[in-house]
Amino acid sequence: MPVDLLVFGPHPDDIEIGLGGTVARHCAEGARVGLCDLTAGEMGSNGTVEERLAEAEAARLVLGAVWRHNLRWPDRRIGSEPGHIEEAAGFIRRHRPRAVAIPYWSDRHPDHVAASQMLTEAAFNAGLRRYAAAGEAWKPEWICYYFINDAAEPSFVVDVSAQYDQKRAALECHATQFRAPADGGSVATRLNTPVFRQLVESRDAQFGARAGVRWAEGFVVREPILRGGLLRAAAAMGHGG
Repeated sequence: MPVDLLVFGPHPDDIEIGLGGTVARHCAEGARVGLCDLTAGEMGSNGTVEERLAEAEAARLVLGAVWRHNLRWPDRRIGSEPGHIEEAAGFIRRHRPRAVAIPYWSDRHPDHVAASQMLTEAAFNAGLRRYAAAGEAWKPEWICYYFINDAAEPSFVVDVSAQYDQKRAALECHATQFRAPADGGSVATRLNTPVFRQLVESRDAQFGARAGVRWAEGFVVREPILRGGLLRAAAAMGHGG
Protein backbone atom coordinates (compact mmCIF):
# COMPACT_ATOMS: atom_id res chain seq x y z
CA MET A 1 0.00 0.00 0.00
CA PRO A 2 1.64 3.30 -1.06
CA VAL A 3 2.28 5.86 1.67
CA ASP A 4 3.46 9.45 1.81
CA LEU A 5 5.75 8.82 4.78
CA LEU A 6 7.38 5.54 5.80
CA VAL A 7 8.90 5.47 9.29
CA PHE A 8 11.30 2.74 10.43
CA GLY A 9 12.04 1.97 14.08
CA PRO A 10 14.55 -0.58 15.42
CA HIS A 11 12.26 -1.56 18.32
CA PRO A 12 8.50 -1.18 18.87
CA ASP A 13 8.74 2.01 20.98
CA ASP A 14 11.49 3.91 19.13
CA ILE A 15 9.21 5.64 16.64
CA GLU A 16 7.05 7.05 19.43
CA ILE A 17 10.13 8.29 21.33
CA GLY A 18 11.75 9.98 18.37
CA LEU A 19 8.95 11.34 16.21
CA GLY A 20 5.58 10.37 17.63
CA GLY A 21 4.38 13.96 17.36
CA THR A 22 5.52 14.29 13.76
CA VAL A 23 3.73 11.07 12.80
CA ALA A 24 0.55 12.34 14.48
CA ARG A 25 0.81 15.71 12.73
CA HIS A 26 1.22 14.16 9.28
CA CYS A 27 -1.75 11.88 9.90
CA ALA A 28 -3.90 14.78 11.13
CA GLU A 29 -3.06 16.71 7.96
CA GLY A 30 -4.21 13.85 5.74
CA ALA A 31 -0.92 12.17 4.87
CA ARG A 32 -0.76 8.39 4.63
CA VAL A 33 1.84 7.21 7.12
CA GLY A 34 3.14 3.65 7.47
CA LEU A 35 5.21 2.40 10.40
CA CYS A 36 7.71 -0.45 10.27
CA ASP A 37 9.45 -1.91 13.32
CA LEU A 38 12.51 -4.01 12.51
CA THR A 39 12.38 -6.21 15.62
CA ALA A 40 9.92 -7.14 18.35
CA GLY A 41 12.40 -6.04 21.03
CA GLU A 42 12.61 -9.55 22.43
CA MET A 43 15.97 -8.88 24.10
CA GLY A 44 14.45 -6.14 26.27
CA SER A 45 14.26 -6.72 30.00
CA ASN A 46 10.48 -6.26 30.21
CA GLY A 47 7.49 -7.41 28.19
CA THR A 48 6.84 -10.46 26.04
CA VAL A 49 6.87 -10.34 22.25
CA GLU A 50 3.08 -10.61 22.22
CA GLU A 51 2.72 -7.73 24.67
CA ARG A 52 5.10 -5.52 22.74
CA LEU A 53 3.37 -6.14 19.42
CA ALA A 54 0.01 -5.35 21.00
CA GLU A 55 1.39 -2.16 22.54
CA ALA A 56 2.81 -1.08 19.19
CA GLU A 57 -0.55 -1.54 17.51
CA ALA A 58 -2.30 0.42 20.25
CA ALA A 59 0.19 3.25 19.75
CA ARG A 60 -0.44 3.19 16.00
CA LEU A 61 -4.12 3.78 16.60
CA VAL A 62 -3.32 6.72 18.87
CA LEU A 63 -1.03 8.31 16.28
CA GLY A 64 -3.33 7.61 13.32
CA ALA A 65 -0.96 5.73 11.00
CA VAL A 66 -2.65 3.62 8.32
CA TRP A 67 -0.70 0.49 9.18
CA ARG A 68 2.17 -0.88 11.24
CA HIS A 69 4.32 -3.85 10.28
CA ASN A 70 7.03 -5.73 12.16
CA LEU A 71 9.76 -7.38 10.10
CA ARG A 72 10.62 -9.67 13.07
CA TRP A 73 14.34 -9.44 12.55
CA PRO A 74 16.31 -10.79 15.53
CA ASP A 75 16.82 -8.17 18.23
CA ARG A 76 20.47 -7.14 18.70
CA ARG A 77 21.30 -8.57 15.27
CA ILE A 78 19.94 -5.88 12.95
CA GLY A 79 21.75 -6.07 9.64
CA SER A 80 23.57 -9.26 10.58
CA GLU A 81 21.85 -11.33 7.92
CA PRO A 82 22.76 -10.77 4.24
CA GLY A 83 19.09 -10.55 3.30
CA HIS A 84 18.18 -7.68 5.65
CA ILE A 85 19.16 -4.87 3.29
CA GLU A 86 17.43 -6.59 0.38
CA GLU A 87 14.25 -7.12 2.42
CA ALA A 88 14.18 -3.49 3.56
CA ALA A 89 14.78 -2.27 0.00
CA GLY A 90 11.91 -4.42 -1.23
CA PHE A 91 9.68 -3.06 1.55
CA ILE A 92 10.43 0.50 0.44
CA ARG A 93 9.71 -0.40 -3.18
CA ARG A 94 6.42 -2.00 -2.24
CA HIS A 95 5.15 1.01 -0.32
CA ARG A 96 6.68 3.74 -2.54
CA PRO A 97 7.00 6.47 0.12
CA ARG A 98 7.71 10.09 -0.75
CA ALA A 99 9.82 10.38 2.39
CA VAL A 100 11.51 7.85 4.67
CA ALA A 101 12.35 8.50 8.34
CA ILE A 102 15.06 6.42 9.99
CA PRO A 103 17.13 6.70 13.19
CA TYR A 104 20.02 9.16 13.35
CA TRP A 105 23.37 7.50 12.80
CA SER A 106 24.88 8.40 16.20
CA ASP A 107 23.15 6.89 19.24
CA ARG A 108 24.13 5.11 22.46
CA HIS A 109 22.24 1.95 21.41
CA PRO A 110 24.13 -0.22 18.89
CA ASP A 111 20.85 -1.38 17.33
CA HIS A 112 19.93 2.20 16.45
CA VAL A 113 23.31 2.79 14.84
CA ALA A 114 23.08 -0.49 12.90
CA ALA A 115 19.54 0.30 11.77
CA SER A 116 20.57 3.75 10.53
CA GLN A 117 23.42 2.38 8.44
CA MET A 118 21.46 -0.57 7.07
CA LEU A 119 18.33 1.44 6.23
CA THR A 120 20.39 4.17 4.55
CA GLU A 121 21.81 1.53 2.24
CA ALA A 122 18.40 -0.05 1.71
CA ALA A 123 16.81 3.26 0.73
CA PHE A 124 19.62 3.94 -1.72
CA ASN A 125 19.49 0.44 -3.20
CA ALA A 126 15.70 0.60 -3.57
CA GLY A 127 16.22 3.20 -6.28
CA LEU A 128 18.69 1.14 -8.30
CA ARG A 129 17.00 -0.50 -11.26
CA ARG A 130 19.39 -3.44 -11.27
CA TYR A 131 19.42 -4.08 -7.54
CA ALA A 132 18.08 -7.56 -6.85
CA ALA A 133 15.19 -6.86 -4.51
CA ALA A 134 11.47 -7.44 -4.97
CA GLY A 135 9.51 -4.78 -6.81
CA GLU A 136 10.22 -1.98 -9.23
CA ALA A 137 12.91 0.55 -8.42
CA TRP A 138 11.69 3.42 -6.23
CA LYS A 139 13.65 6.39 -4.93
CA PRO A 140 12.12 8.37 -2.05
CA GLU A 141 12.35 12.16 -2.32
CA TRP A 142 14.55 12.26 0.76
CA ILE A 143 15.60 10.53 3.97
CA CYS A 144 15.03 12.24 7.31
CA TYR A 145 16.99 11.08 10.34
CA TYR A 146 15.34 11.34 13.76
CA PHE A 147 16.74 11.18 17.29
CA ILE A 148 16.00 8.46 19.83
CA ASN A 149 18.43 8.59 22.78
CA ASP A 150 20.77 11.36 21.75
CA ALA A 151 20.56 14.53 19.71
CA ALA A 152 22.65 16.76 17.45
CA GLU A 153 22.09 20.05 15.69
CA PRO A 154 18.94 19.49 13.58
CA SER A 155 18.60 20.50 9.95
CA PHE A 156 15.03 21.51 10.78
CA VAL A 157 12.37 20.94 13.42
CA VAL A 158 8.68 20.10 13.16
CA ASP A 159 6.22 21.92 15.42
CA VAL A 160 4.32 19.21 17.28
CA SER A 161 2.79 21.40 19.99
CA ALA A 162 -0.77 20.47 18.97
CA GLN A 163 0.13 16.77 18.86
CA TYR A 164 2.20 16.44 22.01
CA ASP A 165 -0.55 14.92 24.09
CA GLN A 166 -0.90 12.27 21.38
CA LYS A 167 2.83 11.54 21.60
CA ARG A 168 2.54 11.12 25.34
CA ALA A 169 -0.49 8.87 24.95
CA ALA A 170 1.34 6.74 22.37
CA LEU A 171 4.28 6.35 24.73
CA GLU A 172 1.90 5.32 27.50
CA CYS A 173 0.71 2.46 25.28
CA HIS A 174 4.13 0.86 25.80
CA ALA A 175 3.37 0.07 29.42
CA THR A 176 5.82 -2.83 29.67
CA GLN A 177 8.67 -0.48 28.82
CA PHE A 178 7.77 2.70 30.69
CA ARG A 179 5.79 1.39 33.68
CA ALA A 180 7.60 1.98 36.97
CA PRO A 181 8.97 -1.26 38.52
CA ALA A 182 6.75 -0.87 41.60
CA ASP A 183 3.66 -0.85 39.38
CA GLY A 184 3.82 -4.48 38.32
CA GLY A 185 7.05 -6.21 39.09
CA SER A 186 8.98 -4.93 36.09
CA VAL A 187 12.76 -4.98 36.09
CA ALA A 188 14.28 -1.55 36.63
CA THR A 189 15.72 -0.16 33.40
CA ARG A 190 16.76 3.18 31.97
CA LEU A 191 13.39 3.45 30.21
CA ASN A 192 11.12 3.07 33.22
CA THR A 193 12.62 5.84 35.33
CA PRO A 194 11.20 9.38 35.25
CA VAL A 195 14.61 10.56 34.03
CA PHE A 196 14.14 8.98 30.61
CA ARG A 197 10.83 10.72 29.98
CA GLN A 198 12.53 13.91 31.15
CA LEU A 199 15.28 13.31 28.57
CA VAL A 200 12.77 12.99 25.74
CA GLU A 201 10.59 15.91 26.77
CA SER A 202 13.47 18.25 27.56
CA ARG A 203 14.89 17.64 24.09
CA ASP A 204 11.54 18.32 22.43
CA ALA A 205 11.04 21.39 24.62
CA GLN A 206 14.47 22.75 23.74
CA PHE A 207 13.94 22.26 20.00
CA GLY A 208 10.57 23.94 20.38
CA ALA A 209 11.86 26.88 22.40
CA ARG A 210 14.61 27.55 19.88
CA ALA A 211 11.99 27.68 17.12
CA GLY A 212 9.53 29.77 19.14
CA VAL A 213 6.97 27.03 19.79
CA ARG A 214 6.10 24.82 22.79
CA TRP A 215 7.21 21.44 21.45
CA ALA A 216 9.19 20.37 18.37
CA GLU A 217 10.97 17.27 17.09
CA GLY A 218 14.29 17.58 15.31
CA PHE A 219 15.50 15.99 12.10
CA VAL A 220 18.71 15.80 10.13
CA VAL A 221 19.01 15.56 6.35
CA ARG A 222 22.25 15.16 4.42
CA GLU A 223 21.48 17.61 1.59
CA PRO A 224 20.75 21.35 1.57
CA ILE A 225 17.12 22.35 2.08
CA LEU A 226 15.94 24.36 -0.91
CA ARG A 227 13.77 27.41 -0.20
CA GLY A 228 12.03 29.93 -2.37
CA GLY A 229 13.79 32.96 -0.91
CA LEU A 230 15.16 34.63 2.21
CA LEU A 231 11.87 35.81 3.67
CA ARG A 232 10.95 33.60 6.61
CA ALA A 233 7.47 32.79 5.29
CA ALA A 234 8.59 32.31 1.68
CA ALA A 235 7.10 29.26 0.02
CA ALA A 236 9.52 26.36 -0.03
CA MET A 237 10.88 24.96 -3.24
CA GLY A 238 11.99 21.37 -3.41
CA HIS A 239 12.32 19.37 -0.19
CA GLY A 240 11.90 21.72 2.71
CA GLY A 241 10.56 24.88 4.16
